[in-house]
Amino acid sequence: MKNIIGLLILACVSLNANAQLLWKISGKGLSKPSYVVGTHHLVSASFADSINGLKKVMDETSQVYGEILISEATSPAFLQEIQKYVVLPGDTTLKQLFTEEQYEVVGKVVKENLMADIVMFNKVKPALISQQLGVAAYMKNVGGFNPNDQLDGYLQKHALESGKVVQGLETIESQLNLLLKSQTLQRQADLLYCMADNMKKGIEQAKKMTLLYKAQDIEGLFKLMEERENTMCDPQPKELEDLLDNRNKQWVKKIPEIMKGSPTLFVVGAGHLAGKSGILHLLRQQGYSISPVQ
Repeated sequence: MKNIIGLLILACVSLNANAQLLWKISGKGLSKPSYVVGTHHLVSASFADSINGLKKVMDETSQVYGEILISEATSPAFLQEIQKYVVLPGDTTLKQLFTEEQYEVVGKVVKENLMADIVMFNKVKPALISQQLGVAAYMKNVGGFNPNDQLDGYLQKHALESGKVVQGLETIESQLNLLLKSQTLQRQADLLYCMADNMKKGIEQAKKMTLLYKAQDIEGLFKLMEERENTMCDPQPKELEDLLDNRNKQWVKKIPEIMKGSPTLFVVGAGHLAGKSGILHLLRQQGYSISPVQ
């Protein structure tokens, strides 16, 4: 199952020329190099020790840019604001979006992984349930993830504690719109059912992604993300464009100006690095020199 939720969870082979998570950005008038590191959003902070050169780069750079500024996601103002994104509109209920059989399948998997009856989610958007279910299933079956000890968060926290600037390449609101508003409610429900009905396959996919990530094989990750089964569970072209390609293009528009100001460590999901629409290729097209940090 290579559905859109599986791609969001991004993220054993031998190391090779493409087995690299940390890359140096230089040239084109930069006085000092900047760097980009690919993360797996469900890998613990301790994995930072396995990325060659990362500790040195953390010391040498003056600022960190993640996908979002994670500290904002825990503010009281944000927690109030998020309600408008996660609650189903009007009189719509979760059960109305499924057939009886589908609702039963989803309810069983929710009970097994989230330890709650599905009626508790009656006014919650299916996309949010998919994300929570994906994280819970990962923790239960793959392991090694602690929401309070996560790699992206650790890198931002370490920079803040060192007195460095920490910012996001996009706003939390833009991510919430992407994850919770860009698809119709029925499409969200279809993908939630896909996840529930193919949970074993989804878990195996998550395990493969984690192994490839820990092997630092971004090309292998990219190939896995491209696999399709020709069902409604496959990501639609526009969904992939919104999730990866369009965001990469927007980030690469901002990155040059950010690097001019100070040497920067960019921290983004590893799925954003590889391919013709990936950050590395787009920066090379702009004339920057991109090389692996050994």
